[in-house]
Amino acid sequence: MAPSISSAVSEFVTALTNIFAGLFNSLMAVFQAILAFFMNIFGSAIQLFQSMLKLGIDMCQGVIGFVAANFVALAVLGGAYYWYTNSQGQRRGGTGKLRKN
Repeated sequence: MAPSISSAVSEFVTALTNIFAGLFNSLMAVFQAILAFFMNIFGSAIQLFQSMLKLGIDMCQGVIGFVAANFVALAVLGGAYYWYTNSQGQRRGGTGKLRKN
């Protein structure tokens, strides 16, 4: 078949359609990759939390674990109290010690 204007226009429209379809597929692939990335981060964060919870539960099993967990809890509470009292002393402008006049 000899080339004609109508066949050339038809091939041109087909080529443009294929280009826009390729661009659309590329954009959809990028959005899918971004969604998969954030879903992976969310899943990893949940898995990390579950692992930390399991670690805490496993540490509290048995007598030695009970003693160790209580020691850690007391250390955390003591550190929090120390930090709180020092931060309150700095906010008041003093060192937290009584001054003699």
